[in-house]
Amino acid sequence: MSSQFPESPNVAHQKADNASLGDLLGDVTRDLSTLMRQEVELAKAELKQSATRAGKGGGMLAGAGVAGHFVLIFLSLALMFALGALMPLGWAAVIVAVIWAITAAILASIGRKNLKEIKGLPQTGETLAEIPPTLKPGEVNR
Repeated sequence: MSSQFPESPNVAHQKADNASLGDLLGDVTRDLSTLMRQEVELAKAELKQSATRAGKGGGMLAGAGVAGHFVLIFLSLALMFALGALMPLGWAAVIVAVIWAITAAILASIGRKNLKEIKGLPQTGETLAEIPPTLKPGEVNR
């Protein structure tokens, strides 16, 4: 049967009986230092792995965005040529362009409205104003 301890309990007791308090504290400090270094290395490895996965995911999303853009271009061209069968091609292109201009105006309007609803910066200013004067560096309290 194997023990989870590197030394048997009798050896540990003998070491504790024979070692000075300074030696025991040195061992504990050394063990804690080793443990902290190992934890930092583990955290670095996990962070690197997460960053790699996030980078790959971001690249895939960028590729999907480019592909979606091409889909919109080709659908617009298909609509233009379909309308071109009914009218001159130049007018069909103008109609498709106007459709995209209306879409852009609607999206811009909705985006502006959403941005105006963000209260982050004024709220941050209010929060900073609530900090007690004793915690603000560089100010003299009177």
